[in-house]
Amino acid sequence: MSDSSFNPKRFVSGLTPRPGVYQMLGADGEVLYVGKAKNLKKRVASYFLRASGSARIESMVDQIHDIAINVTDTENQALLLESSLIKKHRPRYNIVLRDDKSYPYLVITGNHPYPRIRFHRGSRKKPHRYFGPYPNAGSVRRTLDSLQKLFNLRPCSDSFFANRTRPCLQHQIKRCSAPCVQAISETDYASDVADAVRLLEGKSEVLARKLTERMEAASQALDFEQAARYRDQIAALRTIQGPSDAAGTVDDADFVVLEQRAGLNAVGVGTIRSGQHLGYRSFFPKGGADAPPAEVLGAFIGQYYAERPPPREIVVSHTPDDAELLESALGTLSGRRVQIKVKVRGSRARVLKTAHDSLQEAVAGRLLQGEALTQRYLALGELLGLEDRPSRLECFDISHTGGESPVASCVVFDEDGPLKSAYRRFNLTDVTPGDDYAAIRQAVLRRFRRLKEGEAPVPDVLLIDGGKGQLGQAVEAVNEAGMTGVTIISVAKGADRRVGLEQIFRPGAAVPIRPKSDDPGMHLIQQIRDEAHRFAIEGHRGQRGRARKQSVLEEIEGLGPRRRQALLRSFGGLQRVERAGVDELARVEGISRTLAQRIYDRFHS
Repeated sequence: MSDSSFNPKRFVSGLTPRPGVYQMLGADGEVLYVGKAKNLKKRVASYFLRASGSARIESMVDQIHDIAINVTDTENQALLLESSLIKKHRPRYNIVLRDDKSYPYLVITGNHPYPRIRFHRGSRKKPHRYFGPYPNAGSVRRTLDSLQKLFNLRPCSDSFFANRTRPCLQHQIKRCSAPCVQAISETDYASDVADAVRLLEGKSEVLARKLTERMEAASQALDFEQAARYRDQIAALRTIQGPSDAAGTVDDADFVVLEQRAGLNAVGVGTIRSGQHLGYRSFFPKGGADAPPAEVLGAFIGQYYAERPPPREIVVSHTPDDAELLESALGTLSGRRVQIKVKVRGSRARVLKTAHDSLQEAVAGRLLQGEALTQRYLALGELLGLEDRPSRLECFDISHTGGESPVASCVVFDEDGPLKSAYRRFNLTDVTPGDDYAAIRQAVLRRFRRLKEGEAPVPDVLLIDGGKGQLGQAVEAVNEAGMTGVTIISVAKGADRRVGLEQIFRPGAAVPIRPKSDDPGMHLIQQIRDEAHRFAIEGHRGQRGRARKQSVLEEIEGLGPRRRQALLRSFGGLQRVERAGVDELARVEGISRTLAQRIYDRFHS
């Protein structure tokens, strides 16, 4: 410890075993870290008794000059206080959610004979109907746009409404029924508002039935103009619903997924309220590059819901730290039971996967920000001891299932990031199942023979996912192809295959490079390696799927020859059957919803 006046052993001896929050303070009083504890004495003592295994925490401990303690009555109180203090101080050694904006809502005002529909942020104390929270402003505006087209509700302010003598442009383009000039009765307008509320509450099927009944009644009364309006509303409603129900049977839930890539922590949240899928939002918490998934998600959930009403279900990609405590604290906060679920099936699993797919796209965009990428190329050159900054990288990975349908991927990065037009896959032949050494040798040899013939520029750095064995095979293959001047390395994950503990092997070097977890050059290596892994798995699944699909429909229980023919005839082929949602499948004659779910699961499990 750099401060002789602070004696950790003496400090810990006087601590209470009660629950509470501790703040690690630096030399100038800066809050370095905030944590909670069920037993303050045991938790604080653990920092000084043994190495944590985390470079982040070890660095923090070396800078402690004092510790501030807040005792609480319960663990729930400690968790909520911890989240509040992290938000207030933003300690550099905590995982900090940087999100100062309040979440947007859609509002139908309740203090006017002709209620207004509008976007809203801030308090919800006025006597209006609030729907949300939505994950972002774009989601609210898309919903507003759809509701205006469907129900012609007014978006204008009360002062604008009160001073109209003729309809505005919104009425002319059929997005407002012009209640300002009594073009619609108060009763009919109230009916449209009620329909909008039904849709926002997830009662779209109820609304569709009511609109159908009104259309038929209007037709019988020979009011064909009104019947046509109902017909158009039904068509627009079906468009909003989409071909399949993304939310499935989920009524009130958030889907929280984590992606850790190239030194970046990314968390995505998909929101469902009243059975309506409101969209996704991505967050990039600060700090904790080497933190395990459980710690990152635990910190995120605690801070995220400290000021937002939690849903009944929080479906997560990884079990967060203190999951039971989080459930209890959030339940107390919201006044109802809150469940955190990890292993889910059916519609929940599908929404979770979609949330993860959305997050991966956000992460890819984040990693390609120009200044950060340039810095990573410079750092990689320094890490590998190269004279010049590399400008073209290639990475190979192998994917197979028990040796079945092995595929090698080759991904290419230039100074602008992934160069997807240059990606290549190699379907490997004459390779003993599971022999990754032979697989790497064959793929690299085929690639570099083509480069020798001028198919593409030669990379500055060739990266192999693997250890010394894979590296040796790659070096032999490059030499056999007659190529020189390429820096060849392999990267292997460290103990327990943990990200951040990788080792880089070089030809002829007895000792591997062990970069720090926050090294930008290592982050670039992780990024291209993860991309090669993704591209290889995608290719392998396609190869394996083509080999298996000929009989896939025959393997589904309850799907006999007639129903198979009906499916293929309805969708025009197996590929479209595979892409169909449960609702679309269930519309085919003879296919019950249970069977439709079985068909869907067969293609997506």
